Amino acid sequence: MKPWQEKEGSVTPKKKGAAEPRRPRPEWDEYFMNIARVVALRGNCLRRRVAAIIVKDEQIISTGYNGTPRGVKNCFEGGCERCASDLPSGAGLGECVCSHAEENAIAQAAYHGIALADATLYCTMSPCLICARMIINAGIREVVFENEYEFSARTKRLFREAGVKFRRLSEPQRRPAG
Repeated sequence: MKPWQEKEGSVTPKKKGAAEPRRPRPEWDEYFMNIARVVALRGNCLRRRVAAIIVKDEQIISTGYNGTPRGVKNCFEGGCERCASDLPSGAGLGECVCSHAEENAIAQAAYHGIALADATLYCTMSPCLICARMIINAGIREVVFENEYEFSARTKRLFREAGVKFRRLSEPQRRPAG
C-alpha cells in the first residue's frame, strides 16, 4: 500500500516532507454528469427519468428533472394519463403533462432570478426541439449530454445555427461514479 492510499477504516499517514501524489479525480464534465445521474432519480415520469444541471463558472446554478408540474399529482399517482398508457415512444406527446428536465432547470433558475447567459447545461438525454428553443433563448452557450434522444437531428441543426455548442460526453469520461 502506498503512503497516500487509504485502508478500509483507516488512513496511512504519509512521511513528513514527502510529496503527496494526485488522487484520481473526475474531470468537470464527468463530475457534473454524475450529479445529473443522481438528480434523474428524482424524476417522477413513468416512461423516462431524465435530469439537467446548469453550470456557470464550474458551479451548479440550477437543476431539473422530468415530471409533472408543481402541485399536480405525480405520474405514478395518476397525474399523467399519457405516461400510464401503452402509447409508443414519441406518440401522444401533446397529451403529456410532464415537463422536461431542461424546462424545469430553466424554470427553476427563472423562479430564483438566476441568469443563464453563457452557462453550460448537462443532461442525461439530449434535448428535444422544444427544449432546444428554450436553451437557446435562455442564453445557454453549451449543451453536454449522455444519451441521444432518437429525434434529435433537427435539434442539432438548430443548435448549430444558433451557435450553441452541442456534444455527447465521450466514452472514457462515462465511467460509473465511485
